Amino acid sequence: ALLDDWRDRLRAAVVGETVADESDAAGIFIALGDTIRRFELDPQLFEDLLSAFRQDVHTSRYQTWDELLDYCRRSANPVGRLVLRIAGYREDRLDRWSDAVCTGLQLVNFWQDLERDLVKGRLYVPLETVQRAGADVADLEGRRVTEPWVRALTEAAHGTRGFFRDGRPV
Repeated sequence: ALLDDWRDRLRAAVVGETVADESDAAGIFIALGDTIRRFELDPQLFEDLLSAFRQDVHTSRYQTWDELLDYCRRSANPVGRLVLRIAGYREDRLDRWSDAVCTGLQLVNFWQDLERDLVKGRLYVPLETVQRAGADVADLEGRRVTEPWVRALTEAAHGTRGFFRDGRPV
Protein backbone atom coordinates (compact mmCIF):
# COMPACT_ATOMS: atom_id res chain seq x y z
CA ALA A 1 0.00 0.00 0.00
CA LEU A 2 2.86 2.38 0.81
CA LEU A 3 4.49 1.71 -2.56
CA ASP A 4 1.17 2.39 -4.31
CA ASP A 5 0.95 5.66 -2.39
CA TRP A 6 4.50 6.60 -3.41
CA ARG A 7 3.72 5.79 -7.05
CA ASP A 8 0.62 7.99 -6.93
CA ARG A 9 2.57 10.80 -5.23
CA LEU A 10 5.36 10.47 -7.78
CA ARG A 11 2.96 10.73 -10.70
CA ALA A 12 1.28 13.77 -9.16
CA ALA A 13 4.64 15.40 -8.41
CA VAL A 14 5.81 14.97 -12.00
CA VAL A 15 2.99 17.22 -13.23
CA GLY A 16 3.33 19.68 -10.35
CA GLU A 17 0.44 18.42 -8.25
CA THR A 18 0.65 17.44 -4.61
CA VAL A 19 -1.19 15.03 -2.40
CA ALA A 20 -2.49 17.27 0.36
CA ASP A 21 -1.82 15.82 3.79
CA GLU A 22 0.32 16.43 6.83
CA SER A 23 2.77 13.58 6.26
CA ASP A 24 6.51 13.96 5.84
CA ALA A 25 6.07 12.40 2.39
CA ALA A 26 4.16 15.44 1.13
CA GLY A 27 7.19 17.74 1.36
CA ILE A 28 9.53 15.11 -0.04
CA PHE A 29 7.39 14.64 -3.13
CA ILE A 30 6.99 18.40 -3.64
CA ALA A 31 10.79 18.66 -3.69
CA LEU A 32 11.10 15.58 -5.89
CA GLY A 33 8.63 16.98 -8.41
CA ASP A 34 10.56 20.24 -8.56
CA THR A 35 13.84 18.35 -9.06
CA ILE A 36 12.35 16.16 -11.80
CA ARG A 37 11.10 19.20 -13.70
CA ARG A 38 14.20 21.34 -13.11
CA PHE A 39 16.65 18.67 -14.29
CA GLU A 40 14.28 17.15 -16.86
CA LEU A 41 14.60 13.75 -15.24
CA ASP A 42 12.80 10.81 -16.78
CA PRO A 43 10.03 9.79 -14.36
CA GLN A 44 10.40 6.20 -15.62
CA LEU A 45 13.66 5.96 -13.67
CA PHE A 46 11.68 6.51 -10.46
CA GLU A 47 8.93 4.14 -11.60
CA ASP A 48 11.63 1.51 -12.21
CA LEU A 49 12.92 1.97 -8.67
CA LEU A 50 9.43 1.57 -7.26
CA SER A 51 8.89 -1.59 -9.33
CA ALA A 52 12.11 -3.05 -7.87
CA PHE A 53 10.97 -2.13 -4.36
CA ARG A 54 7.69 -3.89 -5.07
CA GLN A 55 9.56 -6.94 -6.34
CA ASP A 56 11.53 -7.02 -3.07
CA VAL A 57 8.25 -7.62 -1.26
CA HIS A 58 7.33 -10.68 -3.35
CA THR A 59 10.52 -12.23 -4.74
CA SER A 60 13.10 -14.00 -2.62
CA ARG A 61 14.89 -16.15 -5.23
CA TYR A 62 15.92 -15.73 -8.85
CA GLN A 63 16.05 -18.68 -11.20
CA THR A 64 18.30 -17.09 -13.83
CA TRP A 65 20.90 -14.40 -14.26
CA ASP A 66 18.56 -12.66 -16.70
CA GLU A 67 15.94 -12.33 -13.94
CA LEU A 68 18.48 -11.03 -11.45
CA LEU A 69 19.97 -8.57 -13.93
CA ASP A 70 16.51 -7.28 -14.78
CA TYR A 71 16.07 -6.55 -11.09
CA CYS A 72 19.43 -4.70 -11.08
CA ARG A 73 18.31 -2.75 -14.16
CA ARG A 74 15.44 -1.39 -12.09
CA SER A 75 16.97 -1.25 -8.60
CA ALA A 76 20.49 0.06 -9.17
CA ASN A 77 20.87 1.39 -12.68
CA PRO A 78 18.29 4.19 -12.33
CA VAL A 79 20.37 5.66 -9.50
CA GLY A 80 23.44 6.00 -11.71
CA ARG A 81 21.43 7.50 -14.54
CA LEU A 82 19.86 10.02 -12.17
CA VAL A 83 23.30 11.05 -10.92
CA LEU A 84 24.45 11.51 -14.52
CA ARG A 85 21.39 13.61 -15.39
CA ILE A 86 21.73 15.84 -12.34
CA ALA A 87 25.40 16.33 -13.23
CA GLY A 88 24.33 17.38 -16.73
CA TYR A 89 25.26 14.24 -18.70
CA ARG A 90 22.96 12.63 -21.26
CA GLU A 91 24.96 10.24 -23.39
CA ASP A 92 24.12 6.64 -24.26
CA ARG A 93 27.67 5.45 -23.74
CA LEU A 94 27.81 7.02 -20.26
CA ASP A 95 24.50 5.36 -19.45
CA ARG A 96 25.85 1.95 -20.54
CA TRP A 97 29.00 2.36 -18.46
CA SER A 98 27.05 3.64 -15.47
CA ASP A 99 24.60 0.74 -15.75
CA ALA A 100 27.50 -1.71 -15.68
CA VAL A 101 29.01 -0.11 -12.57
CA CYS A 102 25.65 0.11 -10.80
CA THR A 103 24.81 -3.50 -11.62
CA GLY A 104 28.23 -4.54 -10.31
CA LEU A 105 27.65 -2.59 -7.10
CA GLN A 106 24.21 -4.15 -6.63
CA LEU A 107 25.68 -7.63 -7.10
CA VAL A 108 28.52 -6.93 -4.66
CA ASN A 109 25.90 -5.80 -2.15
CA PHE A 110 24.12 -9.14 -2.58
CA TRP A 111 27.32 -11.13 -2.09
CA GLN A 112 28.41 -9.18 1.01
CA ASP A 113 24.92 -9.48 2.54
CA LEU A 114 24.56 -13.17 1.75
CA GLU A 115 24.03 -14.22 5.37
CA ARG A 116 21.79 -11.27 6.26
CA ASP A 117 19.60 -12.00 3.23
CA LEU A 118 19.43 -15.72 4.07
CA VAL A 119 18.06 -14.84 7.50
CA LYS A 120 15.27 -12.97 5.66
CA GLY A 121 14.70 -15.96 3.36
CA ARG A 122 16.33 -14.29 0.36
CA LEU A 123 19.00 -15.68 -1.92
CA TYR A 124 20.25 -13.63 -4.83
CA VAL A 125 22.67 -16.18 -6.31
CA PRO A 126 20.68 -17.37 -9.34
CA LEU A 127 19.42 -20.90 -8.86
CA GLU A 128 20.80 -21.86 -12.29
CA THR A 129 24.28 -21.13 -10.89
CA VAL A 130 23.53 -23.00 -7.68
CA GLN A 131 22.35 -26.05 -9.65
CA ARG A 132 25.24 -25.93 -12.13
CA ALA A 133 27.70 -25.96 -9.21
CA GLY A 134 25.85 -28.83 -7.54
CA ALA A 135 25.25 -26.72 -4.44
CA ASP A 136 22.42 -27.30 -1.98
CA VAL A 137 20.59 -24.26 -0.61
CA ALA A 138 20.02 -26.16 2.66
CA ASP A 139 23.80 -26.23 3.21
CA LEU A 140 24.04 -22.46 2.93
CA GLU A 141 20.98 -21.97 5.12
CA GLY A 142 22.72 -24.22 7.68
CA ARG A 143 25.80 -21.96 7.45
CA ARG A 144 27.82 -24.70 5.72
CA VAL A 145 29.91 -23.34 2.86
CA THR A 146 30.63 -26.50 0.91
CA GLU A 147 32.90 -26.90 -2.10
CA PRO A 148 29.90 -26.62 -4.48
CA TRP A 149 29.00 -23.32 -2.80
CA VAL A 150 32.56 -22.08 -3.24
CA ARG A 151 32.16 -22.85 -6.97
CA ALA A 152 28.80 -21.09 -7.17
CA LEU A 153 30.01 -18.00 -5.33
CA THR A 154 33.23 -17.91 -7.34
CA GLU A 155 31.18 -17.92 -10.55
CA ALA A 156 29.04 -15.09 -9.19
CA ALA A 157 32.13 -13.08 -8.22
CA HIS A 158 33.78 -13.57 -11.61
CA GLY A 159 30.61 -12.46 -13.37
CA THR A 160 30.43 -9.39 -11.16
CA ARG A 161 33.97 -8.35 -12.03
CA GLY A 162 32.94 -8.19 -15.67
CA PHE A 163 30.43 -5.45 -14.92
CA PHE A 164 33.09 -3.32 -13.26
CA ARG A 165 35.42 -3.89 -16.17
CA ASP A 166 32.70 -2.89 -18.65
CA GLY A 167 31.86 0.24 -16.68
CA ARG A 168 35.42 1.34 -16.02
CA PRO A 169 35.38 4.28 -18.49
CA VAL A 170 32.71 6.10 -16.50
